[in-house]
Amino acid sequence: MLDPKLIRNNPEAIRKGLKNRKADAGMVDIFLTVDEEWRKVTVEVDELKARRNTLSDQVGARKQKKEAADDLIAEVKSISSRIKELDARQSELEQKANAIILEIPNIPHMSVPVGVDTRDNLEVKTWGEKKSYPFKLKPHDELGIQLGILDFDRAAKIAGSRFVVYKGLGAALERALINFMLDTHTKENGYTEIFPPVLVNPKSMIGTGQLPKFEEELFRCRDDELYLIPTAEVSVTNLYRDEILSAKQLPINYCCYSPCFRREAGSYGKDVKGIIRQHQFNKVELVKFVEPDKSYEELEKLTSHAAGILEKLGLPYRIVALCTGDLGFSSSKTYDIEVWFPSENRYREISSCSNFEAFQARRAAIRYRSTAQAKTEYLHTLNGSGLAVGRTFAAILENYQQEDGSVVIPEVLRKYMDKVTALRS
Repeated sequence: MLDPKLIRNNPEAIRKGLKNRKADAGMVDIFLTVDEEWRKVTVEVDELKARRNTLSDQVGARKQKKEAADDLIAEVKSISSRIKELDARQSELEQKANAIILEIPNIPHMSVPVGVDTRDNLEVKTWGEKKSYPFKLKPHDELGIQLGILDFDRAAKIAGSRFVVYKGLGAALERALINFMLDTHTKENGYTEIFPPVLVNPKSMIGTGQLPKFEEELFRCRDDELYLIPTAEVSVTNLYRDEILSAKQLPINYCCYSPCFRREAGSYGKDVKGIIRQHQFNKVELVKFVEPDKSYEELEKLTSHAAGILEKLGLPYRIVALCTGDLGFSSSKTYDIEVWFPSENRYREISSCSNFEAFQARRAAIRYRSTAQAKTEYLHTLNGSGLAVGRTFAAILENYQQEDGSVVIPEVLRKYMDKVTALRS
């Protein structure tokens, strides 16, 4: 969440940032109104408590002198009653202000292009050659069905729409991709592997910004205060919730495989075919905890690590800097990595790499000290998919398809698949 002091001291800058990202700038004024009353009540409570303490001392002095103190005692009782009322109002206003500020998105970094939607995103890099095919291309879902490696009908029977069963070499390819991504990030890119719970409590969801804003997108357990994670970012970022780290520990770089679960409540009618938009999917996530002055350098590193997976797989991609109107709720700056889908003749997002600055750290109370004597500061958190496994699977099917309906396995994956070189029906 944003620093309340920043909103108080520079509200116009916050309004401008919110307007640039097409968010409700009126939330600033609502917060300031509540915050101003809270501060007035706080001042009054402090003054009344000081007055009560003075009177209590005077009562004690009179009693020592064996003098009457009924008038002072009556005033102490009256003040105590008023303090009790104000304490309740102060708590009410504090909760209200906190609820408002939890709904305010992050402010875009100065380097983020100002724009309305995806059409205003800025392409910053392209990589790889888009192959030409002397035959009619098939979409990944059709290829997967013909090869006998994807079963949508039985998945629908088991769970419903937007699920899939991976079969045979399809399951092996999915597993190979997960292991290949984890090996690359741990052995070459310097990340430590984490395997956390996929069920988390509300505090964890609040910490990374999923709650309260996006509750409709989450799967919630009926009988417990637990949610299925929409991304491993939630579990991994909350490893250090309510903790103070040393600067010597930073940067901390984690990678994590997990299944992810999303209701996709706002995507009715979008990507209903195939494995692009599923309720359950696999992902390898990259998460960083860093010092503030190094976070944008670390964002470039994280993005290159995620894109490097596509280069090793030989999949054409591009990187775009999201404009202000397309930024996610918690992000200050995001690069989307988009992989080429030849059957659609377009790029599709396969990873979002974001710097949240102190937005998540403040919500989750994750701080650090530069020295033992220094004051604590909020560190910066970053994350990105390294990569979305199902979409990588789909991109391989499409980019490596052959005229006879087979699909060549990228060379870097073959050691994970008993040296299988191609998928055939």
